[in-house]
Amino acid sequence: MKANLDHIAIVLVNPQIPENIGAALRAMSNMGLSKLVLVSPKNCDLCRVLKTATGSSRNLIEQMEVYDDLGHALAPYQHIAGTTARTGALRPAMCHPGGLARDLVTLSQNNLAAVLFGPEDRGLSNEHLRYCHTIVTIPTASFSSLNLGHAVMIVCYEIFLASRPGTPEVEPRLANSFELEGMYGHLKEVLTKIGFLDPQNPEHWLLNIRRFLSRFPLRAREVRIIRGVCRQIDWYASQAAKGTSDIKRPTQCH
Repeated sequence: MKANLDHIAIVLVNPQIPENIGAALRAMSNMGLSKLVLVSPKNCDLCRVLKTATGSSRNLIEQMEVYDDLGHALAPYQHIAGTTARTGALRPAMCHPGGLARDLVTLSQNNLAAVLFGPEDRGLSNEHLRYCHTIVTIPTASFSSLNLGHAVMIVCYEIFLASRPGTPEVEPRLANSFELEGMYGHLKEVLTKIGFLDPQNPEHWLLNIRRFLSRFPLRAREVRIIRGVCRQIDWYASQAAKGTSDIKRPTQCH
């Protein structure tokens, strides 16, 4: 089975150098990918983009999507991977490009997937990475920072390489980023209300919940179940706050 390359997008967040946009397009064209998304590019001078977007990759320029907000850009995607050279407690390296590519072969059959790359000078921030289900690092011998175009080429090559004949299990349609962000917002509201999250910094504590749930590819129905649990908790907390002595369970909506 081959990956559905039409379902996989490369997303450049705040790219600063137009030539790197062109290099990313060329890498994608070489490896059969065609969807490039730019989020708040600092400079998108097409004349400079064309210097490195040579050959057939020039045809992809007209298909580029440009957004001002990362959340809006990622809303349709069911699986999001963020690339980073920096690791730590808040950004564990979950896989390498080869592992991501193998996962995308099955995921891309019924789902839209996005691979994020950060700005050239600082990479993806923790705020960017909170949207991601998977965090990817590219192993290097010493200096870990790679040129943006080179990093895109490595990931695209691994995706192309993993697309070989076989019969792996196909992943069902998963919840997209819009549905997941709605769930996380609901969780933050309810868990803060009952005192589980520190109201001074709920996003910090919610990050661990994001990391935990990101290990499991959630389907849209499962997201609705979690939000149903949130509604029940919210209802009971409201009744308790009113001092109601006889709390009856409300009718559950499915």
